[in-house]
Amino acid sequence: MDQVSLQRPHFFFTTAPLPCPYIAGRLERKIVTELAGADAEQLHEALSRAGFRRSHSIAYAPACPGCTSCVPVRIVAGRFEPTRTMRRAQRQNRRLVANRVAARATAEQYRLFARYQEARHSGGDMALMGFYDYRSMVEDSPVDTFVVEFRDLEGTLRAAVLTDRMSDGLSAVYSFYEPDSPSTSLGTYMVLWLIEEALRLGLPYVYLGYWIAESEKMSYKARFQPLEAFGPQGWLPLRDPGK
Repeated sequence: MDQVSLQRPHFFFTTAPLPCPYIAGRLERKIVTELAGADAEQLHEALSRAGFRRSHSIAYAPACPGCTSCVPVRIVAGRFEPTRTMRRAQRQNRRLVANRVAARATAEQYRLFARYQEARHSGGDMALMGFYDYRSMVEDSPVDTFVVEFRDLEGTLRAAVLTDRMSDGLSAVYSFYEPDSPSTSLGTYMVLWLIEEALRLGLPYVYLGYWIAESEKMSYKARFQPLEAFGPQGWLPLRDPGK
């Protein structure tokens, strides 16, 4: 992990084991720490480069007994080459207009978020989130956070991604999209947009969170090559196991 000069003592905690939301029959446990105070941004960047993720004002990483399936991954933006399927997703969504807006929750965003959860993650904890829970997810951030909204020509919100900006990249915190349009590959399109935006800003990476080979919901990330994975030796290339 990058060396960080903290202005106050810093503490890490482990959560109690809970059922894993990605792999049936396994338990999930996390190591967490608070991101607060004048050094929150600095700590967030250092921890992100060490495989942590942000949620609200907390940074966390898996600490699951006997399991190492969650692998932190990031796209090398400058060397990324879209596949034929990805180029098709770009063509299908070329009429969408992307707008970067402040990290402020809206009722329109929440309605889309709720439809997405009901269709794609029904029964999960996030499907139970009310508007104030959603607002907390969007707005409770001690770092540079924004939302990218994707609208069609009629102005209808079709997709959104909550994003953190760091000095070395963009981090996709959470994305959601219109579930009634599965053929348009909106999830893929948002990642492609973040790659282009990182290049425009001169940033080398797009952080995608955790890749889990055994989880269909998370395994798709390996398609965005070249991809790097964080492990005991630091960030190393991760090949797409589907090839």
